[in-house]
Amino acid sequence: MPLTGKKLLKLAKKNGWKEVRQDGSHHIMYKEGFQPVSIPVHSNKDLRVGIEQALLKELGLK
Repeated sequence: MPLTGKKLLKLAKKNGWKEVRQDGSHHIMYKEGFQPVSIPVHSNKDLRVGIEQALLKELGLK
């Protein structure tokens, strides 16, 4: 099931990530021990499969 940017943002926050800033439609998330991750939030559009999988991996959720 494809995730939207909003759902992925909510999932990241639930797993200890904090939003440190926002640059346009990209939310920059930070968690100790990880590189900052940029999550694109474009209304309720689904993320493309490759981007979704890469972001989940960067967030440590996959």
